[in-house]
Amino acid sequence: MLHLSEVRLLCDQYPTRDRYPFNIEVLKQTQGIKFTSPVTFFVGENGSGKSTLLEALARRCNIHIWSGIERTRSVFNPYEGTLFLHIEVEWTDGIVPGSFFSSQIFHNFAQLLDEWEADNPGQIDYFGGRSLLTQSHGQSLMSFFKARYKIKGLYLLDEPETALSPKSQLELLKLLQEMGGLGHAQFIIATHSPILLACPNSVIYSFDQIPAKEIHYEDTEHYRIYKDFMENRKRYLEEP
Repeated sequence: MLHLSEVRLLCDQYPTRDRYPFNIEVLKQTQGIKFTSPVTFFVGENGSGKSTLLEALARRCNIHIWSGIERTRSVFNPYEGTLFLHIEVEWTDGIVPGSFFSSQIFHNFAQLLDEWEADNPGQIDYFGGRSLLTQSHGQSLMSFFKARYKIKGLYLLDEPETALSPKSQLELLKLLQEMGGLGHAQFIIATHSPILLACPNSVIYSFDQIPAKEIHYEDTEHYRIYKDFMENRKRYLEEP
């Protein structure tokens, strides 16, 4: 079952086209993205806009993004974080809960979970029975994924492979396939991992294309570069 069927970008209503995030070319020329699989991937180079759209999706879907202390910036951008005001989403059967994951902010959540446990013992039982802070980063991530994704919802993940070993990425891949196949969970994931991108029956959108468009696994830069390196690593190492 799909919870979210489409996101539409209201490009003609952007307040500016010269400031981030409204100056990202793919976000200026992509009218929308349809979701036809329980697992959808956004791929593209750093700065391509995939994570920017993912975060805007979370805000538009009323999914909380855990964050740490806001720091003072030398240059203030009044448009940053406002893309969600200029997108529309289409639900298939009403709004569902969900979560947004980013390894950059996961530690903040783990700290809050320990505080909740101190005030109301039993909270960590929902996350494997052990404090996430007492496990390695990779172990704590998998404990979180296994517990959270059993619940019906829409799950947005921003580069979850960052702190995962290849073996753990395979474990997450199997979890995505299993939870997506059960019909209660839908995943939208920004990633650089060719392991995760291999998820069977998933759909991949390339943000290196303008507008963003669906692409086959074997046609992604991630697959082709890794494959070529594995087959010709001596050439790569010998090149100046």
